[in-house]
Amino acid sequence: MKYMKLGSKPDTFYTEQAVRSVVSDIPADLIIHVNNTKYQLHKFPLLLKCGLLQRLCSDTEADEQLPVPVALHDIPGGEEAFEICAKFCYGIAISISASNFVPAALAARFLRMTEHVAKGNLVSKLDTFFESCVLHGWRDSIAALQAAWRISGWSESRIVQPCVDSIVEKILLPPSQVAWSYTYTRPGYAKRPHQSVPKDWWTEDISELDIEVFRSVVSTVRATRMLPSPLIGEALHVYACKHLPDPLYTGGSANGHASQSQSSSFTAAAAAAEEALAKQRRVLETVVTMIPGDVGSVTGRFLLRLLRVANYVGASSSTRAQLIRQAGSQLDEAKAVDLLIPLPSDPQAYDVGAAEAVLEYFLAQFQRPAAPDERRRMSVAMEKVVRIFDEYLKTIALDSEFPIGKFIDLAECLPGIARSDHDGLYRAVDTYLKEHPDLSKADRKRLCRLIDCRKLSPDERAQAVSNDRMPLRTIVQLLFVEQERTIGAGGSHSVAPPDRASVDAVSRLAATGREDEAAAMDHRSDVHRPRRAGHEERAQGEAAAMTRSLSASTKTAARKDRTVEERGSRLRNK
Repeated sequence: MKYMKLGSKPDTFYTEQAVRSVVSDIPADLIIHVNNTKYQLHKFPLLLKCGLLQRLCSDTEADEQLPVPVALHDIPGGEEAFEICAKFCYGIAISISASNFVPAALAARFLRMTEHVAKGNLVSKLDTFFESCVLHGWRDSIAALQAAWRISGWSESRIVQPCVDSIVEKILLPPSQVAWSYTYTRPGYAKRPHQSVPKDWWTEDISELDIEVFRSVVSTVRATRMLPSPLIGEALHVYACKHLPDPLYTGGSANGHASQSQSSSFTAAAAAAEEALAKQRRVLETVVTMIPGDVGSVTGRFLLRLLRVANYVGASSSTRAQLIRQAGSQLDEAKAVDLLIPLPSDPQAYDVGAAEAVLEYFLAQFQRPAAPDERRRMSVAMEKVVRIFDEYLKTIALDSEFPIGKFIDLAECLPGIARSDHDGLYRAVDTYLKEHPDLSKADRKRLCRLIDCRKLSPDERAQAVSNDRMPLRTIVQLLFVEQERTIGAGGSHSVAPPDRASVDAVSRLAATGREDEAAAMDHRSDVHRPRRAGHEERAQGEAAAMTRSLSASTKTAARKDRTVEERGSRLRNK
């Protein structure tokens, strides 16, 4: 960062009893009040260079023996800026850089320290420094722009607009022409060998700007149409990650309220938290309006992150609707964890309604006509979304208080034709059964009806058969599917016999009667006991039939193997 030195005398300003003075043999004849600070200074050096003080002192009717009082409470930059100007008048050494240039320049103009008052005055020197140093530097322009915005907003166009133009001009340069230092802290970047400047080299530095100034810079860049949309999206991503913490990892509640018995300090902290929340809401809604409409300008994961923030800060319904719409169209780019959207009132619980809305918008795309290439792309996207959503179901199944009806409704959001296999769904159902051991038999059966046993892979089918959490009816269905697979492979010369361990498992379950299932039906009434006995007999009958059927298929397979061997032997003898 460049700087400019003015003056040569040592700093002789000092503070005594809350009054700022300068060491001098001459008594102070000018008292200046700036906000809460009182200055005892001298007319001669200040009036020589400050046109405003000349006018104020000439208008004041006071005893010449007493110091002239002047109030400058509205000077831009406050005490710090005024003191820079005062030291310049005394010839005391000062250092001007991009960090203090703006308050000094605004205060100098306020005091009318122009060439009309004195040659070589402060305003002209600061203007030269601004044009020759600040605007030529990358970080200097950003620091000056941020300072100008915070002090005077858009009103100081002589500083703000040139800084914006300088920043945009540098952003639009080819990366090969970037010859200044910049901030780039992407994970792993410093460890990788790199010879060229990354295309998004500018995104981290401009993320330091306030949201209104950031929007002005990015909007100006977009208007040139010289940068691709993904680069604009990356700038938004960097800014959002810096200013909008992800509620999934930060925790906390957005809707906490202080009770009347709590202290005033806690109330002040709550007010500060509410103010911070309002600022985050403003940042979020501004970022969302800036997202380019081009597909792929931002990632689906980033959109879901913004949706989590929108839920947390209480964003407008239009903002949430836009995020749901855009996230739904890019849901195949997400991961299961991205769909975990904490509730504002309880960060430990998840807003499944928002996740369901995103999925519904994704599915709505399939109702619109599309070209063959687009259909193929959407088919691939559907396969990815199925895996993502089944993994999401497995995650929310870990919640011991999650109602089974809502879980089933979520699982059925995906149409049956969407799942080419049910391995992920089975794992989600099994997790729910494991975390909810007190489910009734009827609820376990409802849950397991979601699973199509024919769509399970051999490994998952084998695991499910030996899974004690599965209802007996589901295990019998699994064994029938296994038998069908075995019979279907009967045309081969080598037919694998059925898994006897599976048959033993079903026989054992049938023999014990699955007391936990029977207990779910039993209301301690003799009227229900015959029904339970009948159920056990039917289960035992199904298991016995299953065993006989599998035994028969085993014998058939063995006879086929012997027949093949005998035919081969006769051919060899001939």
